[in-house]
This record gives sequence, structure tokens and C-alpha cells, in this order.
Amino acid sequence: MGWLGNKTQRRMCPAYIAGLIGSGDRKSIQPMAARSDAIAYDRLHYFIGAGLWDSAPLEATLWSQPDELVGGDGAWLIIDDTALPNTGTASVGVAPQYATALGKNANCQTLVMGCRLRSGRH
Repeated sequence: MGWLGNKTQRRMCPAYIAGLIGSGDRKSIQPMAARSDAIAYDRLHYFIGAGLWDSAPLEATLWSQPDELVGGDGAWLIIDDTALPNTGTASVGVAPQYATALGKNANCQTLVMGCRLRSGRH
């Protein structure tokens, strides 16, 4: 995270990201700070509201990593979701959610699958 300008930003960014991807339904500043012992509300608020940095290095990294993982410019990554209708309660991930196969919300498990294709080698 050297693209962040100073030490405070480098410390706050992982805490903010952890708040976004961590547990809890509400992802606004106050609930995220309340769920964390490592970050105070006012510091997180300042980081989000007044933190200024150049986003270009982060965006360049985010654009280049998928190309490297998939295989470069000549490759394709195809991602598809599959819903498995399920009325049981013992299976992991079964919940009322949008099931693309059914075209509606239903009690199901959703799987995300990826397929990597390289130009000339399918």
C-alpha cells in the first residue's frame, strides 16, 4: 500500500477494508467503527471524508491482477453463478436469495464458477 501517501493512511486503509468485507450488515462508518477495537470513529470518518490520495496506482493494480491470474491479453475469464434450489436447513449457504435459474428469490445455495480460456487452447 505504498501508493497511500502517509503512515496514517496506510494504517487506516486495511481497517476500512476489513470493515467493508467483515461481518455486519451495515457498512457505513459508524457501525464499522463500533465493530472494531482497532479504529476510532473520528479517525475513520476523517480517513473517508478528508483523505486525499491518487487512486491511479490502486486502479492500475486492480486492472492488472486479473489479467495476470487469467493468463494475459489473449485469455478470457468466464464467471457464472448457479443456483441450487434447496428446502433443507442443514446445508451450508442455504438462504432466501435471488436464484438466476429460477428467475426469482428462493431458498437455495448459490455457487460461483469460473472458467479460464486461453486463445488457441480451449
